[in-house]
Amino acid sequence: MLDGEQREFVEARRTATLVTTSRSGLPRPVPICFVLGEPDRESGPTALYSPLDEKRKSSADVRALARVRDIAARPSVTLLFERWSEDWSRLAWLRARGSALLLEPGDGIGRHRWAVEALRNKYPQYRTHRIETSPMIRVVIDEVASWSAATGRI
Repeated sequence: MLDGEQREFVEARRTATLVTTSRSGLPRPVPICFVLGEPDRESGPTALYSPLDEKRKSSADVRALARVRDIAARPSVTLLFERWSEDWSRLAWLRARGSALLLEPGDGIGRHRWAVEALRNKYPQYRTHRIETSPMIRVVIDEVASWSAATGRI
């Protein structure tokens, strides 16, 4: 669960790093675009949504991507959000651990549809991508650690 300050920090980031675990146990980090939130929900666990978009991938079938295979086998993931600056007094990061799954279009609860609209609002590039027809990754955040050079905590 993110507190208000942590949520602000994460929402201000344009990208994050998603770390899954390979079959051999090695970490597999990949940069992602994302949105935070839950449709029509103010309390409870925080969820993050990341599309499997139309940018060039190692496989035309998004279900064959390493991160998707990793999540199917080992849903525990880590997310890293960071703020970099040449002024090191502004450095900060937040690490979140959670459980991931593949969310299909038309999930019945409206989460996929909500995430598509939120992603298109955050990233104008997605207005021309068919992300509404592709599954996306949903991560429910269970544990958070953060640090800031200015205060020791975000």
